[in-house]
Amino acid sequence: MKVALYGNVYQTKKNIYVEAVLRKLQQLKADICIEPEFAGFIKERLKISTEHATTDTDAISPDLAISMGGDGTFLNTAARIGERGIPILGINTGRLGFLADVSPDFIDSALDAVWRGEYNVEQRAVIAVSKDGKPLGGYPYALNEVAVLKHDNSSLIEIKTCIDGALLTNYMADGLIVCTPTGSTGYSLSVGGPIIVPRSGTFCISAVAPHSLSTRPVILCDDVEISLEVHSRSRNFLISVDGRSESFPDGTVITLRRAPYTIGVMKIKHKNFFETLRDKMMWGADQRF
Repeated sequence: MKVALYGNVYQTKKNIYVEAVLRKLQQLKADICIEPEFAGFIKERLKISTEHATTDTDAISPDLAISMGGDGTFLNTAARIGERGIPILGINTGRLGFLADVSPDFIDSALDAVWRGEYNVEQRAVIAVSKDGKPLGGYPYALNEVAVLKHDNSSLIEIKTCIDGALLTNYMADGLIVCTPTGSTGYSLSVGGPIIVPRSGTFCISAVAPHSLSTRPVILCDDVEISLEVHSRSRNFLISVDGRSESFPDGTVITLRRAPYTIGVMKIKHKNFFETLRDKMMWGADQRF
């Protein structure tokens, strides 16, 4: 099996986990390819040998990508994978870990399960982002969410929101978040958005600090086109696509629709979404009346 390894480049205290993954992959006789920046970090900062691995992840066709870090690292890995259809297994050396949900304590057993074929690959929807009718620069896709936000110290922004050309409302708020079910446990959750079960075929719109107390999240089928026309007294605003932010001028129209491809999220069979949810949200599973 060919495995591409991605990871963050700042957690020097987590080197024991990198060593554990590399050691286990070598035991399983995997063909290992490490993303170049991560490979440099492993070799120079962690002082771990990478002689058994190559570093050209874009040139090979791996069977599996492993993301080492938190959910932010997983999102960066998804952006690097793009449309190639490579499933991603997330090993959580970060904090929360809804996407990267394999604990470092279970590295060996998780990889053994992968080699035995004891896993599922969940296909997760992605949002495609365009600006004034043209694709956004860089990687114009979001696995979690797209947010339009005011600049620091500016007043509320107005966001004219249309669904398939029909006006939903003009939001007056600090910002607006459009998330996938995957992203419902991220930024959207922190502003009062609902938790949405993966693969439910929906998008959710949630306002950030809205002016009106009657403003509530709205869930839509993911086959719609969402148009956001933003107006700001400061004459500019921010767009954040899975945390990648860029400034745009007042009056820019942002269009969101479901991307023509999905991201495969690998899940070990013994662990499901609801188990992860109980664990990360610290909901008691054994409560009795």
